[in-house]
Amino acid sequence: MSSPTTSSSAAPAPSPLEVALLASVFVIAACGLVYELAAGALASYLLGDSVLQFSTVIGAYLFAMGVGSYLSRYFVRQLPAHFLRIELLVALIGGALPALLFVAYAYVPGAFRGLLYGLVMLVGVLVGLEIPLVMRMLKRNVALKDLVSQVLTFDYLGALAVSLAFPLVLVPQLGLIRTGLLFGLMNASVALWALWLYRHELRRFKAHALACAATLSVLSAGMLGANHITTWAEDKLYQDRVVFASTTPYQRIVVTHGPGEGRAGYRLFLNGNLQFAQRDEYRYHEALVHPAMAAFNPSGAGPKRVAVLGGGDGMAVREILKYPSVESVTLVELDPAMTTLFSQNPVLASLNGQALSSPKVKVVNTDAFSWLETTPEVFDVLIVDFPDPTNFSIGKLYTHSFYALLDKHLSASGYAVIQTTSPLVARKSFWTVVQTIESVGLSATPYHTHVPSFGEWGFVIASRRPFRQPTVLPPGLRYLNLQTLPLLFDFPLDMNRVPAEVNRLSNQVLVTTYEEEWGRVAK
Repeated sequence: MSSPTTSSSAAPAPSPLEVALLASVFVIAACGLVYELAAGALASYLLGDSVLQFSTVIGAYLFAMGVGSYLSRYFVRQLPAHFLRIELLVALIGGALPALLFVAYAYVPGAFRGLLYGLVMLVGVLVGLEIPLVMRMLKRNVALKDLVSQVLTFDYLGALAVSLAFPLVLVPQLGLIRTGLLFGLMNASVALWALWLYRHELRRFKAHALACAATLSVLSAGMLGANHITTWAEDKLYQDRVVFASTTPYQRIVVTHGPGEGRAGYRLFLNGNLQFAQRDEYRYHEALVHPAMAAFNPSGAGPKRVAVLGGGDGMAVREILKYPSVESVTLVELDPAMTTLFSQNPVLASLNGQALSSPKVKVVNTDAFSWLETTPEVFDVLIVDFPDPTNFSIGKLYTHSFYALLDKHLSASGYAVIQTTSPLVARKSFWTVVQTIESVGLSATPYHTHVPSFGEWGFVIASRRPFRQPTVLPPGLRYLNLQTLPLLFDFPLDMNRVPAEVNRLSNQVLVTTYEEEWGRVAK
């Protein structure tokens, strides 16, 4: 009597149809997550507060997916035809989503939020319809326990692949608009695949084939014209001609140029926020650097070791190098694209006087918070020139914890100076920074100046000893002099100190306060 073989109990190999549909699940999950991430990233770039934008976009998207899953129960017959139509709609709407939002923000900014959440909800509903339909199509050939595990496995694998590729490869290499269109093409390819797989079941095969061809043509044309779309929108958004634009893993960098007399010349924008204008940046950078640098003069010796945190454009470094006593400048800038641009682009490097190419300057591309935690170095002057606290990732650089680290790296007579938004527009935000600096035991000396491109702007000098105003300034300055310098430290009534909380990592009150105060101006 022969023994039974185990082959009869082995699970049958998946059919080509099953493999095709499971591969489609992988692509569907990847595409759906890309559209969600693209919407969140664009909202963060254009509206600020990345935590709020990503949270609300993800919440709206997941809710819409639930609505789509519920609605799938009403699709009873001709499932392949319904699936094909839904794929084409997702391909068109999801693929065009970044481009539509970007153009809308440039031309009809008041409608941006409504369009953002409208498109997110629409794509979410469509994506929510896809997976239930695929599962019901697979149910014909696969047992329920295997069906659920297989579909969810491929769904999660697709999400994992995109969550890694989106910030590391897709956005840096393709940008948001091309990334959206590429994944729209992938959705359309799934529809084309379904067209072929179910060609014998589709009643209106020619109409479906034409719809697939039209969708692929529109998305392909969008891919070819992506640069024109971006330039067209950014020229409108920034008013002046865009001469450089790049999306990095950290931010969107845009440089514009306005020709003609009285125009701003070159201007730098990070995530849509103005960082400097060529015509008046010297006012900002002289006010940022020289009060602290010129005041450091123990025993008649000027500052020797200086660090700049942020300020990857090199303008602050340019001002620091006006002091012969300086032996080394360490520039800590998170985004290497910034320091590369302002050291290698001839026009932009000329704006900072080729400061980043000085043998005295060492560039470190890393997170300033982490760098302060690990470096043993101590500095005579620390220049802190971060963007305003528009989100929590930047807000951590304005916290009690950060200033406690800053204190450890100041020499006994050292000064740190922090750019601190507008004391007129964002009065409570400004004094929150002062309160936070004082909470670590440092003396805080606030001051302000007028920069036409920004309006009234504020700074704070932090030190272990009371600040004494300088008696000498370096030659060749265009704005500051010893007679007007004391006026910077005088605050009129509408900018005087108001009660404020300490900004801590655990609460980040500054980000909320900043958004509220600047939000009132935007309205």
